[in-house]
Parts: sequence; structure tokens; C-alpha cells
Amino acid sequence: MRILVATDAWHPQVNGVVRTLTSLSRSAATLGAEIEFLTPDGFPSVGVPTYPGLRMALPNRREIARRIEEAAPEAIHIATEGPIGWAVRGYCKRNKLAFTTSYTTRFPEYVSVRTGIPDSVGYAVLRHFHAAGSMTMVATDSLRTELAERGFRKLGFWTRGVDTRLFNPDQPAKLDLPRPIFMTMGRVAVEKNLDAFLSLELPGSKVVVGDGPQKAALEQKYSDAIFLGEKKGQDLTSHLAAADVFVFPSLTDTFGVVQLEALACGTPVAAFPVTGPKDVIADHPIGAIDNDLHKACLRALTMSREACRNFALERSWENSARQFIGNLATLQPSRAPRPARRVAGQTAVSN
Repeated sequence: MRILVATDAWHPQVNGVVRTLTSLSRSAATLGAEIEFLTPDGFPSVGVPTYPGLRMALPNRREIARRIEEAAPEAIHIATEGPIGWAVRGYCKRNKLAFTTSYTTRFPEYVSVRTGIPDSVGYAVLRHFHAAGSMTMVATDSLRTELAERGFRKLGFWTRGVDTRLFNPDQPAKLDLPRPIFMTMGRVAVEKNLDAFLSLELPGSKVVVGDGPQKAALEQKYSDAIFLGEKKGQDLTSHLAAADVFVFPSLTDTFGVVQLEALACGTPVAAFPVTGPKDVIADHPIGAIDNDLHKACLRALTMSREACRNFALERSWENSARQFIGNLATLQPSRAPRPARRVAGQTAVSN
């Protein structure tokens, strides 16, 4: 099966969406599916308001059509609701092509935090966006229930996985810091609710791995915390493996792939009881979820690192890719029109 995935989030961005799509492509190939991405690459872009360093593509209709027709996919999936996503959605509707979508980011809450626009407005826009698709894939049961209550329809399930070869407990970084080490990792931005973690009175050390627009302000506000900046690859894995507890304070993530990455490194998770942690941690002895994040952090210290690793080993990206492909296979196949070709002064369409 040839699949085209349209996404506004792409390298060099470092986030859960990019990691998920990259891992999906790699695992889908082993299952006989070929995934091509329609990304912001090659389009002009502008900076995202209130988010320094992040840029948004400005696609044009003709180039979107050319890329889709050149790919000639058997299935089209729209991963994000940004300009790329809207442009591909428009192309599919004009050409009566079926497509699927996924709900991966709580944009209504993100926008509300940054601008004050009520999240009800954002959800109305997203309901309209996703309603045109054949299926909207979500990563957790609790998110599916929540979106159904908000009026979303045609909801399907697509869970996430973890690369347990890359993320492992074998080579922890040597951190010369007081123990226990409570660590968080990801985008350092207001929607990640890092204040809830950094304001806690915890024993040992609080460590932040990552970069983002709030980093400078948080460093100044919390002088007792250690900010290590962005880490990648084996360096990232080593730092996750060196932590005693991974703290996930976000209230707005739809899943939080980084939870599985920490668990694969043998590090238990402490989080609030919200969508994502409720589904990943639940009542498994691999972490603690509590409305009191301080209590969750201390309780997570008692969890078995071996249990964390074993839990992650059962959640592969191959299983995630198989589920994604299965969702597409259940829908009526549709193929984008082939590019037009010139024949003796007239236009013919290749079949």
C-alpha cells in the first residue's frame, strides 16, 4: 500500500508528532507499506505568533496538487490541522478522495493558554476539520471518549509505540547531582505546565532536558533546577536512563510518547491523572498518577525499574504501524489523479 501522510510538524522540529511519524514510516516498511510525507519542506514560511523559533508553512494549492498527484497514493492521511493539513483536506474534497486524520495535539487549549481565545472556538474549528475525513484516529480510549462527548464522530484507535533498541537502560549518563534525580524532557513551553514540576519541594535534584520559548524565563525563576538543553539520540537515552523518576506535568498532551521512552529506559513516571498518563500508566506498577504531583513523584520512586522496562518491551512501533495500516485498509481505497501529460498540443491524463 502506498500511503501519503500530510504533516505540518516535521524535522528539524523535535516533538512527539515528528517522532511518531518517523517511527511509523520505519515500521510500516517492514510490513510492506510505503509511506511518503508531504511536509513543509520547500514552502515559504512565517514565524508562529507567541512561539519564537517555530515556523509555519505557507503552501499553495498548485504545489500541493502536484505533490499529491506525483505520489499517486492509495491512501491519504492528514496528521495535523495546520496549513498543510487544511490544504490537503481541500484537495481531497475537491477531488472526492477519501482521507483519514489523526488528533494528536490539543490546539484549542494551546491557543487558549497563549491568546485567551476560548477553547470552545478551537474545538468547533477542529470538529469541522475532522468531520470531512473517513476516520479520525486517536491514541487513547480516554481521548476517544472525550472527543465523542465534544461532538467528534467516526473516531478510530491508533496507539503509539517505542523504539526499545534506542531507548534502553544500558548506558545511563553520569550525572554528578544529588539523588534522587527527578527529570522532565520535551519542549520548554507554557503549555507543558513545567511550573507545576519546578515549583515542587522535592529531595535531590530537578532536571529539565529540552529547549523552547520559556526556557530563559524558567531558568531565572527556578535557580535550583538544572537546565541541560536539548538532547538527541544516545545522549537523550542516557539522560532518561540516569533519572530516578521521569516527571510528566503536562495537562494538554493527547498521549505523551516520551512516557514510553522513559519507561523503556527503566525510569518510572510521575504525572497528573489526565489523558495520556491515565492510559499509559493506569494502575500498572510503573509510575504514579495523582492530582498532587509531589505525592506522585515520591511514590514513583518506589517502582521497579525492571517492571518499567518490561512494560515498554510489549509496546512496539511495529504493532502501532500495523494498527495504523489496518485502519486505512478498512476504508474504501482512493487514488489521487495522475499528473496530466501533454500529447500533440492537447492535455491527456495518465491512468
